[in-house]
Amino acid sequence: MRRPEIEGFISVAPQPNIYDFSFLAPCPSSGLIINGDADRVAPEKDVNGLVEKLKTQKGILITHKIIEGANHFFNGQTETLMGECEDYLDRRLNGELVPEPAAKRIR
Repeated sequence: MRRPEIEGFISVAPQPNIYDFSFLAPCPSSGLIINGDADRVAPEKDVNGLVEKLKTQKGILITHKIIEGANHFFNGQTETLMGECEDYLDRRLNGELVPEPAAKRIR
């Protein structure tokens, strides 16, 4: 079910190795997924798998940022985390992060 009131999302340190993210499929929205490369709670390979799966949805744009040296709680990296989120929001609100239009089917 499409949820038009959801225009986008920011997901910080998602745990696709533990939680089911299939709830995102029926309400496709563009968004930011951000994680640390030193996160032992949510391994980078699992987050990358989630990102790649979401990128297959048409009409959305998934932005993925990895913060070098950040653990699951971004200890010592909160300023970097906040900066990445602020940058994403600024770009999104300025209309810079627009998904490519879906190809139209020729009948």
